[in-house]
Order: sequence, then C-alpha cells, then structure tokens
Amino acid sequence: MKALNTLKFHPTSEKIVDILCQKTQNTNPMFFRVLISYYLTKLCSMMRVKIATQDRGEIPVNLYAINLAASGQGKGFSTNIIEDQIINQFRSVFLEETYPVIVEENLAQLAVKRAAIKNEDPDLVLQSIIHEFKQLGTLAFSFDSGTTPAVKQFRHQLLMAGIGSLNLEIDEIGNNLLGNADVLSSFLELFDIGKIKQKLTKNTKENIRSEEIEGKTPTNLLLFGTPAKLLDGSKTEEEFYSFLETGYARRCLFGFTRYATKNKSLTPLQVYDQLINTNTNQYLKDLSLTLSKLAHVTNYNKMVTVSKDVSILLIEYRLYCEDLADKLNEHEEIQKAEIAHRYFKALKLAGTYAFIDNQPFISEANLYHAICMTEASGVSFKEILKRDKNYVKLAKYIASINHEITHVDLTEDLPFYKGPISQKQDLMQLAIAWGYKNQIIIKRSMTNGIEFIQGETLQVTDLNKIIISYSTHEAYNYKNVLTPFTNLNNLVKQTGKHWVNHHTRNAHRSEDNIISGFNVVVLDIDKNANIDTMKLLLEDYLFLYHTTKRHTVTDHRFRIIMPLNYHLYLDNNEFKEFMNNIYEWLPFDADIATGQRSRKWETYPGTYEYSKGDKLLDAMLFIPQTSKNDERKQIVHDYQSLSNLERWFIQKAMIGDRNNQLIRYALILVDLGEDILSVTQKVTTLNSKLPNKLTSDELNTTILKSAGKAIINRNTPTN
Repeated sequence: MKALNTLKFHPTSEKIVDILCQKTQNTNPMFFRVLISYYLTKLCSMMRVKIATQDRGEIPVNLYAINLAASGQGKGFSTNIIEDQIINQFRSVFLEETYPVIVEENLAQLAVKRAAIKNEDPDLVLQSIIHEFKQLGTLAFSFDSGTTPAVKQFRHQLLMAGIGSLNLEIDEIGNNLLGNADVLSSFLELFDIGKIKQKLTKNTKENIRSEEIEGKTPTNLLLFGTPAKLLDGSKTEEEFYSFLETGYARRCLFGFTRYATKNKSLTPLQVYDQLINTNTNQYLKDLSLTLSKLAHVTNYNKMVTVSKDVSILLIEYRLYCEDLADKLNEHEEIQKAEIAHRYFKALKLAGTYAFIDNQPFISEANLYHAICMTEASGVSFKEILKRDKNYVKLAKYIASINHEITHVDLTEDLPFYKGPISQKQDLMQLAIAWGYKNQIIIKRSMTNGIEFIQGETLQVTDLNKIIISYSTHEAYNYKNVLTPFTNLNNLVKQTGKHWVNHHTRNAHRSEDNIISGFNVVVLDIDKNANIDTMKLLLEDYLFLYHTTKRHTVTDHRFRIIMPLNYHLYLDNNEFKEFMNNIYEWLPFDADIATGQRSRKWETYPGTYEYSKGDKLLDAMLFIPQTSKNDERKQIVHDYQSLSNLERWFIQKAMIGDRNNQLIRYALILVDLGEDILSVTQKVTTLNSKLPNKLTSDELNTTILKSAGKAIINRNTPTN
C-alpha cells in the first residue's frame, strides 16, 4: 500500500472543489470535498449502482456525511452551484426519461410475479399495482425531514419502482437534529445494504397494510450546518454524540471547518472575474452534460467489479485501520469504530469514482483516491471529538466579554449553563482551573449579595518588549518604549533619568495619564535585607537588581526588577492590591509605599547584576479576586504565625524536595548571622509544620550538620 501522505484526491472531484473555492473565496476545501463526495454518490445510488465483491457479495453504493463549517463558508452558495449547474441535467434525464421507463418495466414484472402467486389475471393485478404506486405519490429526489413510517412508505415506493434512493439532506443540523431523531435512528439500519425491518401495524379498512416487497434500497444522508449550533454543550450535543456512539461514527464521512477562511486578498474585480470566468463556467456545463449521460437507462443497475489485486489492497487498508483502532484506549470507543470502518467507506466511495469515470471496475487509482478522502475525513472527525468541554466554553465566553456579568447573563446566553446552583458552581470552578492553565483569568466579586464575574485572556510576556517610559524630568517629556529586558541595565545605570513600568499619555507622568498595561514589577528594598541573601532566595527567578544612591557596604539599598509571565491590565486600585499581594509573598521586606502605577524610579550609576535564573514571576498568584490569589492568601492565613521567610520555605517544601528546602532555609539563616542554637530552633520549628516532616535523626545528620559547617566557615577568618 502506498504511503497515505502521498495520496491524491479524485481528479474530477478536486476540480469541482477548486471551482467552488474560487466562487466562494473560501480557502479551506474540506467542506466542498465532502459535499461533492455526497452528491456524486447520490447519482450512483439513484441509478442503483452496485459493487460486486468476491468476499462480501453485492454492496450498494451509498454515502452518509456529516459536514460542519462555520458561517461564511459558502454552504448555501456551493450547494446551489452543485444542484443547478452540475447535477441539473442528470436530474432532468433521470426523472423525465430513465425513471418512467424503469418504473414501467418493474411494475409489469411485479404484476406477473404477484399474479402467478395468487393465480389471478396479470392485467388486473397490474392495474391494482399501478393504482397502489400512484397512491404513494411522486418521487422525492431528496427530502429534508421525515418520520420512520414515512421513510418506510417511501422505501416501499422505491422497491416497487426498482430505481432511485432515499436521500435525506438536513441543513442547519444543530437546529433540526432533535426534531429528526426518529428518522435518523431508522437511517442507521438502512446504511449497509438498504434494508429495514417493518413495523407491525393493525390492518383495517381505512389502513390496509401494503404487500411487502423483498429488496434493497440505497440510502444517502447529508447533515450539514455550523459547529456552534450542533456542539452547543447542551441536549443537542448530547444527542449528536449519542448518534455517533450508536453507529454514525463508523458510517459517515466527516467534514469540519471551525473558522471561516475567506480569501481577503482579492480585489472586487478579481472576485467578479472568478464568478463569471468563462473557462470555469464552460467546464461546469461540460461536466453537467457528462453526468447527464450517466443517467441514461443503459447505466441502470450497473455492476462495478473489484479485482483480486484491488481486493487485496482493500484488505491491506482494512488491517491497517484495525491495527490503528486496536492501539486506542478502551474509553475511545467512538474513535475505534470510525477508524476500523474507514475501509468500508472507502470501498463505497471507490465505487462512486468508478461510475463517474465510466469504468466497469474499481481501479487501484479509484481506491487510493477514496482512501485519501476517508483519511481526510478521519482528521475532521478527530477535530469534532476535540470540541471544547462545557467548562472550556464557559471560560472562553467569560474572557470574551469586556465587562462584568452575572450568573443571570450566563444562564441566558449559554445553553449549557443550566441546573442547580451546585452544578453551576462546579462548572465555574472547572472553568477557573482550566483558565489558569490557558492564560485566562476569571475574577469574581460580591456587591450587595450579587456575584459579578469578569474574565480576561492574558498575553504571554515577550522579554524583548518590556513596557517602560522614561524622561529626564520627574513629571514631563516621558518617552514610551518597548525594550528588551537585557537592555534595562543600560537605563538604570544612567544619571539623572526617571522611569515608570507603564506607558504614559501626553508624555505626562500622573495617575490620570497612565496607560493600563505592564509586564514588569519593581521592588524597592531599603531595610533588613542583604543582596547575597536576596540572590539565594530568588535564585530560580529572572531579575535585574541595581543599587541605589543610599546603598552602603553595611546598609544594602537596592531595587529588583522582575518580569512577569503575563502582560496585565489593571486599574490603579487593582494595581495597588496586586503589589500588596507581592509584598505579602516576598521572603524579605520591601517598601510597601511604592505600589502605585505612576510611581517613578530614579536611575543611578551604581552596581547591577542579572540573575542566572530563568523563571518568570507568576502574575496569576497576585491578581486580585482570582482563585490562585485566594489559595495563596489562604496559605498566609493558615501560617499567619510564621514570618514571610518561613512561609516562603514551607510552601516550597510542600511542593518540592523537603530536604533541599530545609537546607536552603538553614543556610539563609546562617547567612543572616544566626548562631547554631537559633538555626536549630527555627529549622526544627519549620519542620514540625510540614505535613510529612523529617525525623530528628534526619535533621541532625543532614540539615543541621550542613548548617554547623556553614557557621564554622562563616566564623573562620580568611587570609
């Protein structure tokens, strides 16, 4: 078997697809590929084309398709082109010439058969059959809804006619799925060979059961519409996935286009030229004429054969599909069914290609073209299964609204946001948790007993675009720039400049002129701190520190500039709370009076150094009214008797290596000048707070032993 990634689509089908892409300015061809596959197969089914296999007997050519595309893809326009310009002449020839001839022949044969069984006059039986047939109505070339009794009645009409197929084509399937659940259940049974069991009804004078005819009727199905309406997270989506599980996954070709992909580079003149292109329109006319010849009576009941070599190739593909399916997990039943049955869909589609190519047999090329299509369908099916869970939809919806909303708004706007309060709360918690991992923050606040919710999609910080503005004046002439973090040292070491970590309006530094948006924070350290200790505590993080003009050897005064992992937009009050949360989290004291957006920082030609760490400060821990900040605050509350330094290490010990964190804590205490008794007491106390604390022996032989050596080294003078 050829490598799947080298396969090509059927040439005639792909030519039509290219034309539809041009006429709709749609750059994504998948919707049209599935659409064309359906309509070409429909022509085969109407002519009762069959595939003669050596291992499975006769198989009718038919196709089920679920074709989803976002609004603006040209679904209606392309369907009209196919029906009015491509299959129009086939339909005319079929309905006006072939169908009447075949019906007349089959009704006559049916009359002879019934007359022989009942020993009645064939002419009288024929008149009765003609009357029965007319009572069933005219042939429906396609229909968009129905019921199971109506399907069975129409199928009886087709069995009497001996020609034609049932073609159910439902547009806007998201709106119409639930209303057609009954008929869709019946179509599950009809797919393989066109048979369905009859329902026993009471025979009365007003409702006489028709005489059952043994036979097969090919059945085609096209469900199309927008993904948003079908995959709405509520009852419609549940019913759809139920249909997939009960058999539609293995029966259908799938098309899925999540977003409109219009070609916006064309000028109006170019669009006009494509719409009236003479060569294109002539091709469609020629193709329509070619297809009309397939509707001739000589092609009725055509049998397409499968050679031994092509059968072996199909078996090879089947084994490949079954092997892929076997490798999936047990819970992936829908995927297993779809993959394991691709070979059967490929066989039926190959029969279509053979008929369209006017061949009496399925060639190797026909089968490879069909496999190419079923594999593309498999990709679309995988995308359908990757649809967002309800909590993901909730998070994305909240983030897309640029203002506060309430639970009432969510209930009105989202069909899946239903049920009791507890269910909604669980859904909201999942949305918040998912958002945290996917750059979405969801804030909640209470006002007069009403919960208000607001979301925002966070932008990952680009370290080459750190937001600052600077000036030689304290308040005016500020210049907004985006600078690489690695260049900030060139600013802070200058003399006589001032800068802020926001951009300003009108080059004026004042709260009213601060433009919301920042991706770096500045910490002013001016008491009870040591640069070396700070570097040890923050060694995992990326930062730049520089000394200020009041710095001395014994009294360290410096600033720490730390980039955030996300670009935030906070108003002045939110920014103050954000900075207070950082001060609360730090393992050392910082100047808490500097938490304003308009706070300016003076440059100074002191010493500076970049850290060796690469971790960015997690902004989610400090954003007000978010779950992560609430969790951090809860830890502060639970360990309020501890100092910031102790809380710093106890949090790290809970989620990391206890031994390593306790050793680091002990060495920090040594660095701060503590003696062995004090270090022992503090390390032992911190260890006792851990859920899974170390034993006394472990403390003495590892942590405290290392601290003792460090104290000896500290107290030993160097030459």
